[in-house]
Order: sequence, then C-alpha cells, then structure tokens
Amino acid sequence: MQFKDTKFDEAYVIELEKHGDERGFFARAFCQKEFAARGLASDMVQMNTSYSAERGTLRGLHYQTAPHQEAKLMRCVRGAIYDVIVDVRPESSTFAEWMAVELSAQNRKMVYVPEGFAHGFLTLEDDCEVLYQVSAFYAPDHERGLRYDDPTIGISWPIDVRIVSDKDRQWPHVQLAEK
Repeated sequence: MQFKDTKFDEAYVIELEKHGDERGFFARAFCQKEFAARGLASDMVQMNTSYSAERGTLRGLHYQTAPHQEAKLMRCVRGAIYDVIVDVRPESSTFAEWMAVELSAQNRKMVYVPEGFAHGFLTLEDDCEVLYQVSAFYAPDHERGLRYDDPTIGISWPIDVRIVSDKDRQWPHVQLAEK
C-alpha cells in the first residue's frame, strides 16, 4: 500500500501496490501493522457496504462523537464516487475545511478518514457499491452530521445532487462560532 499525504495530516489517499502476473494482480488492501506504524486506527471492528442505484445520490455528511468517534477506510468497488471529508474538530486550525477524492472501481484508491472528520460521498455513476471498514461500532446516540450544502463549508460537488435522504437534509449547518 502507498499512503499519499493530503491537506490533513491525519488523512490519506491509499493506493494499492499491485503484484501482477498473467492471471492479474494481488494487493493488500489493509495491513494492521502499516496502519499502526503511522499512528492510524488499526483495529477495524466492522465492514459495511453501501449500494446506490442512481447517479447523483448523496450519503452524508456523517460522524460520531466521543467516546464513539470512528475512523473509516473507504473504497468504491463498483462505479465511481466523489468522496468528501470535513474537519469537525472545533480546536483544529483546519476546522470546517474539506477535501475530496474520486474513488472508483477502476482506480482502486482508498481514503482513510480519521476520527474527528465528517464523511460523505456522491455517486458519479449508476449502480455504485462502496465497502468500508470502521474503527468503532455504530452508536446512534453519538451520531451527528452536517448539511452537504452548507455554504460555510462550501463543498464543490462535481455533479448535481439529486437524491438525499430526509435525515441527511435535516443535519445542521456548521457552527461559525466554533471556527
């Protein structure tokens, strides 16, 4: 695995190191030792899958509060998504800043989302499937979110957002007083 730095010290784009032959290739998609050596969450407790039938489907922006904060390791295994993370740590110098990366079945990239970041994605194609590991179990009482269209954050979505759950439409805007 190759860990590529991002604008956030704790977040990485991860590319596979492929070892190929006439059959195709083999690559590690996760290694506890490599994650731990970088100080990243290495005890993933759950793997989730998300399927979206239509292009323009938005999921997020979600996170969990302490003591149930979670890191995520995201990968798109069918189709393509625009994957976004937002720093929601009020004490951070990058509070409310965001970054995005396209994840697709073709490019096989992954994104490591650290604790203290909201996460969401927009499907760029029909029939998208995302697999992701999380470092903490879902804790409904600690679930939080932000509006995907919050002007303070100012995410530039590459295509129109067409489908959003009622729950995701009702998340609050980021609190300016915290910045």
